Amino acid sequence: MSFDALVELCRGRRLAILTGAGVSTESGIPDYRGPETRRRARNPIRFNEFMKSEAMRRRYWARAMVGWQTFADKRPNPAHAAIASLENAGRLSGLITQNVDRLHHAAGSKSVVELHGSMHSVVCLACGEVSPRAELQARLAEANPAWVDRRAEMAPDADAEIDDTTGFVVVDCAGCGGALKPWVVFFGESVPKPRVEQAMAMVDDAEILLVVGSSLAVFSGYRFVRHASKRDQPVAIVNLGETRGDRHACVRVEAKAGQLLPKLAAALQDPGRRDSGDA
Repeated sequence: MSFDALVELCRGRRLAILTGAGVSTESGIPDYRGPETRRRARNPIRFNEFMKSEAMRRRYWARAMVGWQTFADKRPNPAHAAIASLENAGRLSGLITQNVDRLHHAAGSKSVVELHGSMHSVVCLACGEVSPRAELQARLAEANPAWVDRRAEMAPDADAEIDDTTGFVVVDCAGCGGALKPWVVFFGESVPKPRVEQAMAMVDDAEILLVVGSSLAVFSGYRFVRHASKRDQPVAIVNLGETRGDRHACVRVEAKAGQLLPKLAAALQDPGRRDSGDA
């Protein structure tokens, strides 16, 4: 469908926005299922593997140490800025994101539910203490000076393409000595119930659910589309490629988020504007 149809659907209505990795790929952060990454299979770490295997934790933190600085240096793109502008204009009930990069916050969004947590924090599996990822990076660098200048291709979720992690030293919680985990929901792990309930409230408080940059392949995001559809709430989808939620959408636009969302935000904040552009 056309951009104009999307504008007409959303005009004068309160939106809940659900974003996925496709919003951040234009900032240089790889995804797992986008058009450019489907050709190369990447298997995310699973919760049970991380919990049970010391070798898997070493592999994870070695790759994460190398990938972190590149990940942390990424900046918001026009899609993030457009969503923040819609919130500032009072057009949103809230923003739900599957991303763990904090780029929505960096762009100025305030009412955000991070479904899968954030890579910018780590949690101790023993005492539950949450601490900044930047502090852990400094400790990892001190324990692994030979790894500080290593470079590798960036992978999704602050990861790096490194196969041999022999000799890497994992550091534990500075407080209790317990194992550390990024403060994110791994594959095979459940999204905390209060987080889901907060996000559902945002959907219920809106008139339209707008999905941007997500294939909706995992249930954590798809559940909101299914929920909206069951209550006859219109669903709109902006994405490159098919999504699991396409059959629920009354409007679907094939476009890059960074190209379309600034035009959508401008049109919704200027009732007389008719700019279909090239979306």
